[in-house]
Amino acid sequence: MLALCVVLVVAGVSHFVSPDFFDPIVPPWLPGPARAYTYASGLAEIAVGLALLPRRTRRAAAFAAAALFVAVYPANLYMAWDWRDRPLADQLVAWGRLPLQIPLVWWAIRVAGNAARRRDGA
Repeated sequence: MLALCVVLVVAGVSHFVSPDFFDPIVPPWLPGPARAYTYASGLAEIAVGLALLPRRTRRAAAFAAAALFVAVYPANLYMAWDWRDRPLADQLVAWGRLPLQIPLVWWAIRVAGNAARRRDGA
């Protein structure tokens, strides 16, 4: 649980520290400025990560983390498509992000299940 918290908070902070990395992977068909999505997703990651810490919010936060990982998947798909003409190393990074989402979603759901078992005394 703590590791998932750290992953989310570090990822969220990186949206504010390096927004120029994230802005170009925001799918252009979304309305409004890319920077708004960069900051909103960073804020969501930080908030969900911190919400994993208190036991009373852990289960809901873990499910929110799973939903967040699914919600940002279109940006990862767009990044893989958009980076198709970049150097191979960049393409590998872009394509490598796609399957990474699956264990992240699974991890978040597992944290939610563990939180429910602890709450129920199992």
